[in-house]
Amino acid sequence: MLDAHRLALLAEVAHAGSIAGAARRLAFTPSAVSQQLAKLERDVGASLLHRNPRGVTLTPVGEALLTHAETIVGELRTAERTVRALLDAEPAQLTVGTFASAGMTLVPTALAGFRRDHPAVALRLLDLEPPDGYGLVSSRDLDLLITHRYPGAPLPDPRGLERSLLRSERFRLILPAGHPKAGVRRLTLRALSGEDWISGSPGVPNRACLEQLADAAGVQLRVAYETRDYQVILALVEAGLGIAFVPESVLARAGSARIEVRDTTDARPAREIFLVHHKRPGRLVTEMAERLNRPQ
Repeated sequence: MLDAHRLALLAEVAHAGSIAGAARRLAFTPSAVSQQLAKLERDVGASLLHRNPRGVTLTPVGEALLTHAETIVGELRTAERTVRALLDAEPAQLTVGTFASAGMTLVPTALAGFRRDHPAVALRLLDLEPPDGYGLVSSRDLDLLITHRYPGAPLPDPRGLERSLLRSERFRLILPAGHPKAGVRRLTLRALSGEDWISGSPGVPNRACLEQLADAAGVQLRVAYETRDYQVILALVEAGLGIAFVPESVLARAGSARIEVRDTTDARPAREIFLVHHKRPGRLVTEMAERLNRPQ
């Protein structure tokens, strides 16, 4: 039978991306972690890690075993929390993972209200770019994950977790103030094909979304500036350097006098925002989810 402690070490190393990083987090020596992983590899009968100068990556066998390792670690932590709940002991920490724009708009009010009501619970917030984070929820390194899906992108396997739609958020077209196309009554992507666009690099969700919209409209759009940071996108548009689609929630921080906000008639993109947690989430996770579901 495989050793649960060694499986937990595999999960820690996978999440940290290196043996040294996992050792620091666990207050072990790197050699101790390496020795335990070597024993796990002997038990399994296969290599689990590719070691390289920048850290480690998992072999296919390691990837397959990681899913089970995260589940096992999560179940052990669930057992600990069940006992604490029976003893009326409140968890010492609540960890939430979120992507950047939700961290600016959805999370602060919910976290502030939670801390006001539970001052003894330490709050921890991790910045995670979707689709990352599902494994961290499985292993209970995360109590609650806020993640998203852009139009056309597949949803990751929830891996036995509970995933619920928090909201659907539409994207708005933003142009520099005074842009000649801002006053066009029926604005289309075809009419904007000659513009400089601002979006993420190839493969980033907002860029993939833009390319899908352009393909559907039968046009080619020129991305002149690449960034996934919506605050940078806003600043570049305000400076008159291009146009972009941005989630509606980030517009509250925009300089409204310096941009024009429009919709295109042939493209109305929206992204779905989800909450992910264990099927037995615990009282405090349920409360935080309820806070996030309240109207902002």
